[in-house]
Amino acid sequence: MNSKLLEKFQFSFKNVDCVGLIGCNWMVEANGWLCKDYTHMNEMLRRICRRNFCTCSPRPWLFVGLGNPGDKYRGTRHNVGFEMLDAFANSQGIHMETVHCKAMFGKGFVNDIPVLLAKPLTYMNLSGESIGPLAAYYKLPLNRVVVFHDDMDLPCGVLRLHPKGGHNRHNGLKSVIYHFRGNGEFPRLRIGIGRPPGQMDPKAFMLQKFNVTARERIDAALLEGAHALEQVLSKGFSESSNCFNTTQKYKHIRLQTLPT
Repeated sequence: MNSKLLEKFQFSFKNVDCVGLIGCNWMVEANGWLCKDYTHMNEMLRRICRRNFCTCSPRPWLFVGLGNPGDKYRGTRHNVGFEMLDAFANSQGIHMETVHCKAMFGKGFVNDIPVLLAKPLTYMNLSGESIGPLAAYYKLPLNRVVVFHDDMDLPCGVLRLHPKGGHNRHNGLKSVIYHFRGNGEFPRLRIGIGRPPGQMDPKAFMLQKFNVTARERIDAALLEGAHALEQVLSKGFSESSNCFNTTQKYKHIRLQTLPT
C-alpha cells in the first residue's frame, strides 16, 4: 500500500476507542469489529456515535417541557408543556426513565440528530434549578434549548415557535431566565390555553383540567407540535418556525372567536 495515501486517525468516544488507517486499503478496528470498505466504516462509526451519544455527533438539542409533577396536576392547563414533551418523546420512541439534574430525563436520536428531553421535577416556579444545570452540563448554547410552556395569550390549541423573549409573567419562564443569568435568548414553543372566563382567577384557571372541547384542541395541537419539533431538528429553528407559524396564524384567526 502506498504510504502517501494513508492517514492515521484516532477518535475518542466515551466508552469506545477507534484507531485505524484511512487510504486505499485502510482498515478500522472498533470493539473487535473489522471493516475493510468505506461504506461499512461510515455505518459502523454512525452506530457507535448513536450508541454512545458522543462528540462526533452534531451538537445536541435540549427540549424542555414545563409543568408540575404528580397526579394532582396531570391534565391541567399549566401542564401542557409536559404533555407536549411526552407527545414528542412517544412519537420518536424515546424513553424518559432516569432522573438527571432534578428532571425526568431521556435522550435519543431523530434522523441522526441527538436530542435531550427533560421535564423538571422542581415544580413550575423553580424550573430553572433543573434547566440551568442541564444546559451547563451538556455545554449547550441557549439557541439549542427549546422550552415548551402554556400561554394564556393564545387561543386554546394554537401554537407558536419563538426564537427568544421575556417571561411575560410566566413563573416557570421567569425561573429559567434567572438561571440563565437573565438571558432570555432561548427558543420557546408557546402552547395556547386561552383566557379564563369572566372574572375567574387566572391561577385557578391554569390548574383546572381541560373541558371536552378544549381537550380535543389540545390533543390536535400536541400532534402538530411534535411534527413541528421534528422539523426544527431537521431544518433548523428559523426555517421551520417561519413555515409553522404561518400555518398557526390562520388557525389563530379561526379559533379566537370560538368558545372552549
